[in-house]
Amino acid sequence: MGISRDSIHKRRLTGGKKKAWRKKRKHEMGRQPSNTKIGPKQIALVRVRGGNLKKRALKLDFGNFSWVSNGVTRKTRIISVVYNASNNELVRTNTLVKGNIVYIDASPFKNWAQEEKNGVLEKKSPKNFFPLSKEESGKKDEEQIRKIEDFIDSQMDSGKLLARICSRPGQVGRADGYILEKAELEFYSKKILKKKGSKV
Repeated sequence: MGISRDSIHKRRLTGGKKKAWRKKRKHEMGRQPSNTKIGPKQIALVRVRGGNLKKRALKLDFGNFSWVSNGVTRKTRIISVVYNASNNELVRTNTLVKGNIVYIDASPFKNWAQEEKNGVLEKKSPKNFFPLSKEESGKKDEEQIRKIEDFIDSQMDSGKLLARICSRPGQVGRADGYILEKAELEFYSKKILKKKGSKV
């Protein structure tokens, strides 16, 4: 018996059994999950409907992660899976799926933040149609530096950051995402602490 995504084999809403009035169809076919692990990059190509190809990631250890509030994206190492809303087994086995909360290496962002703070890096923000006065631009620079300093103090000292995977490793062969910030960071930090507390 192959994996099927049809609903013919399922019961009705009332609980009654359905009679199998036709055979399985090719377009209802399912495949084994990729169960992408953390390790040296290993990708398998799968031929799918219409002669297209899917990139099935079997192992991944790097991904592109964005620091959204500063508009910075860097390629960085994925360290471990720390939270998954649907299945704790994915955390235990370090399986990468979309929506996972993972620890990533902070080094690329820490380097960028230090350069930005020191004024070495040129600003890459789009040109304003309405130029800011010197006072306004000065305030903006101070806010930017303060934001970077807060971020360094809170998360970067540990050398790892909490991030969320947005791509589908088993479908596109990549594990890209964004760094958690503000309310989202607070929410997931509480969830992770609660989970650690329940183990003790």
